Amino acid sequence: MTLSDSQRLHGLVAAPHTPFHPDGSLNLTVVEKQATHLLANGVAAVFIGGSTGECHSLTTDERRALAERWLAVTQGSALRVVVHVGGNCVEDARSLARHAEQHGAGAIGSLGPCYFKPADVDALISCAEAVASAAPSTPFYYYDIPMLTGMHHSMPEFLATAPGRIPNFAGIKFTNPDLVSYQSMLRIDGGKWDVPFGVDEHLLGALAMGAKGAVGSGFNFAAPVYVRLLRAFAAGDLDTARAEQFRGVQLIQLLSRYGYLPAAKAVMVMLGIDVGPARLPHRSLTIEKAENLRRDLETLGFFEWVR
Repeated sequence: MTLSDSQRLHGLVAAPHTPFHPDGSLNLTVVEKQATHLLANGVAAVFIGGSTGECHSLTTDERRALAERWLAVTQGSALRVVVHVGGNCVEDARSLARHAEQHGAGAIGSLGPCYFKPADVDALISCAEAVASAAPSTPFYYYDIPMLTGMHHSMPEFLATAPGRIPNFAGIKFTNPDLVSYQSMLRIDGGKWDVPFGVDEHLLGALAMGAKGAVGSGFNFAAPVYVRLLRAFAAGDLDTARAEQFRGVQLIQLLSRYGYLPAAKAVMVMLGIDVGPARLPHRSLTIEKAENLRRDLETLGFFEWVR
């Protein structure tokens, strides 16, 4: 599938948190506030229900409800919605893909099964093909995130082969710091495929390789940092771009010390968007740890960075 420039995942694509009530149930009333916040901070699209969205901790019905809410809230706005549908059960993924297409998703994404792992690239493409065929009119992105799936298949090999088997193939969401493979993928078929980069702390390196878009959890709470990074890089101001990239690195290192996803959800609460707790197996921050995190963020200068 050949995408127009307006369909490609260029610019910043946030991976939003799934909002929960304190009791752990879905709190879909928060989605509208999330969308408004992201639009105001220069985000072009969202990739919902992925790793940051705690996809493997959601039921299939909850994932459908989450997709419906995001698609309803963003209708008529400039914020495009990519629905992640992947999981360990290919038939569930097909059902979610079909549902996303029926409700007007701009694109779908899917990681491969990662409990019973595909043995090779051919098997992985077969899984992607099965999912994509359930939503044949919707652009399909394969979602590569080996640090969580444990799958380390060659993405250049995947990208060279998958389009011939998946008519609605659009590209790869590459959440992988392997910039050698990344620059290879950007050259396959003359750069035809969309390959948004997905590792916040390596974004400047990916831009130097030719990246046009990035998908990240950090864009939920630190989009102004990355907007400045993109602008500085485009203007050839590498000193400023490096400074902004290092801010992103410092922020991720800090959150990781507290447990990245629960800490990131706590930061959203500090910014006035209460996305609630994290679900097990993640452990939400205690009140004491959240207060310590706020002090550390203030010391870092975070709240000035994102004004």
